Amino acid sequence: MNDAALMEKQYASKISYWMISLMHDNRLLPLIKNPDKILKNAGIKLGHQVLEVGCGPGFYTMAASRVVGERGQVYALDVNPYAIQKIEQKIAEAKADNITPMCANAARTGLPGQSLDSAFLFGLPRVVGGMKGLLSELYRVLKPGGVATFQRVRTSEEELKQAVEKTGFELHKQNGRLMIFVRK
Repeated sequence: MNDAALMEKQYASKISYWMISLMHDNRLLPLIKNPDKILKNAGIKLGHQVLEVGCGPGFYTMAASRVVGERGQVYALDVNPYAIQKIEQKIAEAKADNITPMCANAARTGLPGQSLDSAFLFGLPRVVGGMKGLLSELYRVLKPGGVATFQRVRTSEEELKQAVEKTGFELHKQNGRLMIFVRK
């Protein structure tokens, strides 16, 4: 990749992050969406080891930190380095020792196999590495009985259900736009 192409890619990445951040860092958003309640409805509990795919500026990350508590751990993953910088800033401000920011592709997290209790992916219109790679990785890192929760975005319920179940998950329940699957 030449210097001009690299600069264009970095600029697009920053613009993309900035647009998401405008919405997610809006102080009014928690009045409309209660992230703690949404995460509890998604099956995330005190003491859980959790992966957040596509953490962005951390709207759900900081809430997940509160929900899992001191004994839990949140792995906040995003491919955008600007998102990771923002998460690191929020971690420092909140003194949140139970969040590990990860700038990585969701299809290759590098986390140990069968090490997580739950994973969630909310509001992500596309997945770098593809949905198939993401689902295989979630199956690998989740413990048997672990929960993977998706908030539908661009795909139909049936398409998402088929793709996730094909990977070895079973639909446990649906709660509004949240689809909660359990790893077999």
